[in-house]
Amino acid sequence: KLVKWCKIEKQRRNKRQKAVLAGALLYNVGMLAFFKSGVAGNGLPPGISFYTFQILSYLLDVYRGELRREESFLMLASYITMFPQLLSGPIVGYGEIRESLRNRTFNAGSVQEGLKLFTMGLASKVLLADRVGILWQEVQVTGFESISTPLAWIAAVAYSMKIYFDFYGYSLMASGLGRMLGFELPENFRNPYMAASVREFYRRWHMTLGRWFTKYVYIPLGGNRKGEFRTVCNLLAVWALTSVWHGTTANFLVWGMLLWLAIVFERLLKGLGKNRFWRKMPGRILPHLYVLVFIPITWVCFAITDISQLQVYLGRMFDIIPGQAVHAGDWRKALADYGGLLAAGAVACTPLVQKLFRWLKDTLLGILILAALFWLCVWRLQIEGHNPFMYLNF
Repeated sequence: KLVKWCKIEKQRRNKRQKAVLAGALLYNVGMLAFFKSGVAGNGLPPGISFYTFQILSYLLDVYRGELRREESFLMLASYITMFPQLLSGPIVGYGEIRESLRNRTFNAGSVQEGLKLFTMGLASKVLLADRVGILWQEVQVTGFESISTPLAWIAAVAYSMKIYFDFYGYSLMASGLGRMLGFELPENFRNPYMAASVREFYRRWHMTLGRWFTKYVYIPLGGNRKGEFRTVCNLLAVWALTSVWHGTTANFLVWGMLLWLAIVFERLLKGLGKNRFWRKMPGRILPHLYVLVFIPITWVCFAITDISQLQVYLGRMFDIIPGQAVHAGDWRKALADYGGLLAAGAVACTPLVQKLFRWLKDTLLGILILAALFWLCVWRLQIEGHNPFMYLNF
């Protein structure tokens, strides 16, 4: 572990600087690859993907001269092991949190704000992610071969909501805990399902991971400054690495390549945005519909690790598997059981809920609503037990 605290800054002009940096990077990336590959056999150490990237960002920032080496081992260790965001992010650069570590502001106001964020995150996880995720579980139990095309799409939307509210909920809870302890953690989600392109979606989704890859992979490779072909290649590198960061099975590569192709396609069509049609109401709605149709397809690729089962599910979505007996009316039952929950989730994917809580901020009604949400979550957890966060697997 001492490699992580190596004195790169002192060796900036030393001939061994690259060797020291390379050794530190290889050690950390090697450990991550070792556990990701499954060689260890006991699963991933919780949070390894997240704190490894934080360590790498510290090493690279110090090497580049963008950050002064931290003299205190205790301070650096506190940064790496900061428990609110240790397991599932957000990924925080040391420069973003250094001042908070040195001079924390701990007061009643920060505790109150932190409790609000924590409660909203808990509600997102327990009342939305866990509940809507039951539909996806039921479809898995039924078997992909037996579901109808409408149900395949409904379940894909349900999974899209599940992964969002699960990860968004964790990020809010982490920010809330950080605020209570006097830390300001960066925003990690910004209403991604309101995006009008796949590129914009991933600027709003897991924002700290996107910034990490942009800063340490995309820009060093040349970004978009060296021609269109080079830009496309750089994007390919980013999405290939993003796929591997999530997992080493083939479905993650399919997921990443679909997103890369979509972003490249959007770049090729960017000139169409100047057409007057896209400034009118129909033209402004179509890009949002494209995202809302395409993203659930990619989440299906993300969720199903067995490629043969993934092929079956995609075949069901597009009704291209002949000769299979299906429950033709299964989607009606799904809508009857989960339609209200899906509608509530759709509303929660918009900025309306955040605007409502900002409007009710510090009012008695707002406090009562948050208290009711908190105890409702406690009650649900007592009945159903704990359902682990999805991103603990990454």
